[in-house]
Amino acid sequence: MRAFVIGLSVVLLTAMAVAQQPPAVTGMKTFASSEDVKALIAKAKSERKDQPTVTERILQLAPYNANLEYRASVGPAAVHETEAEMFYVIDGSATMITGGKLTAETRANAANLSGTGIEGGDTRTVSKGDFIIVPEKTPHWFSKIDGVLVLMSIHVPRPVPAAK
Repeated sequence: MRAFVIGLSVVLLTAMAVAQQPPAVTGMKTFASSEDVKALIAKAKSERKDQPTVTERILQLAPYNANLEYRASVGPAAVHETEAEMFYVIDGSATMITGGKLTAETRANAANLSGTGIEGGDTRTVSKGDFIIVPEKTPHWFSKIDGVLVLMSIHVPRPVPAAK
């Protein structure tokens, strides 16, 4: 009986110690080597069928994700209503339009709008090494892709001001 009580005590103490440990962080990836990024580019290229963009996760630390965007053709224009979006051009070049108004606007989901293009706005050429930040509620679109455009993108949640 004494051995049983000691054994039960050890099991209970171990269970209590484990229960007091902070939960493991899931979905966390905080480093990617240049070789990892090259492998993601190759994967995106091989997975692409006829869609304009293939996205692969580079890093993740909630609520932030750094994604690789492999863009081989022009896709839809977008507006992110509650998130700014930051881009770094890893490779290639394109024409990017920011601002203006979405054409043929549709609701993609609760926080994003999509369109076939943009009327007006500011047009610029972006190429390898460039950084771009697009504020929330701002239309943006890669209207011309020169070959293939490879980007890193990060959606940055921005607080929505309280209604007055």
